[in-house]
Amino acid sequence: MWPLFASLLGLVIGSFLNVVIHRLPKRESLAYPPSHCPACSHRLSPWDLVPVLSYLALRGRCRYCGSPINPRYPLVEGLTGLLFLLAALFYPPSLEAFLVFAFLAFLVALAFIDLDTYELPDALTYGLLFLGLAASYFLSFPLSFRESLDGALMAAGGLGLVAGYGGLFLRRFREARPEVPVGPHQVHMAALFGALLGPGVGMALAFLTWALSARTGRPVVLPDRLTLPLLPVALLLAPALGLDPLESLKGSLLAAGGLALAGGLYWAFRPAPPEEEEEPVAMGYGDVKLLGALGAWLGLYAFLALLLAVFAGAFLGLLFRQRKLPFGPYLALGGVVAFFFGEAIWGAYLRFLGI
Repeated sequence: MWPLFASLLGLVIGSFLNVVIHRLPKRESLAYPPSHCPACSHRLSPWDLVPVLSYLALRGRCRYCGSPINPRYPLVEGLTGLLFLLAALFYPPSLEAFLVFAFLAFLVALAFIDLDTYELPDALTYGLLFLGLAASYFLSFPLSFRESLDGALMAAGGLGLVAGYGGLFLRRFREARPEVPVGPHQVHMAALFGALLGPGVGMALAFLTWALSARTGRPVVLPDRLTLPLLPVALLLAPALGLDPLESLKGSLLAAGGLALAGGLYWAFRPAPPEEEEEPVAMGYGDVKLLGALGAWLGLYAFLALLLAVFAGAFLGLLFRQRKLPFGPYLALGGVVAFFFGEAIWGAYLRFLGI
């Protein structure tokens, strides 16, 4: 009965996620107006809203105007139902199981919104992040709070640095225009200082430049052409400086992640002004925040999720010959696989290496 209940719940939640996916990017109310046909605006009856079955009964067309219904609606409902069924096979009826349902629902909404808009709403990425941290703090699920917090910061910091190096190469080492009061420059500075001085000092120094930038209205930062090339040098020289290389790397990622997530939260409440000239970027910071949220649920397995996302994105990009693809759906896919099968995949890899 539990798997059946979970599947039916997933279908119902999937129906609500369709509303979220359609309305949240437009900043429309999720409750009003009631569900209606996007073509003729006729209010839908309860019989028109039965997950999957209404679509099949109506043969994919609106009952009132005959317009085609986007097949994505039953796809989202069916996918959510299947994911909830998968969760029910791993977790018995419990608060933990419902937390996993919420984790999966967030990922479905984020994946399909990114497909539509190439954006990952802060309300969902930070909602997923804070839910994971709260679950770990109050229930020690699915990780201890320390593992959850470290996972979130290190995952966000790692992908933030990937975005930084990628952007630097795309700009052919031309310096990017710093954001005021906080932006990627502080993330890169925090990474460098965190590698040399520890994550606490690295974050404190970067937060200081943030405060000075806010105070003066001008960027108080070190150039990317200095911080990003110096970071790998600092990590290589860590033993000569009396530092543990792994601790130095960890300090770098923790400090960078702290600035990335704090800066993203700042801009979530104070939207950045439109840029006069769009600069080339390797990856949006929405992906950085999403991987940070996955880190709160997966710990270091978030990096496995990232690896799976890269492989999936590369394969499908080549298959469909797409040069520009939203990365959020692949991160969501990698997150689901790593959450349920991460330990098994890692164990199989270690056995393959003979460890």
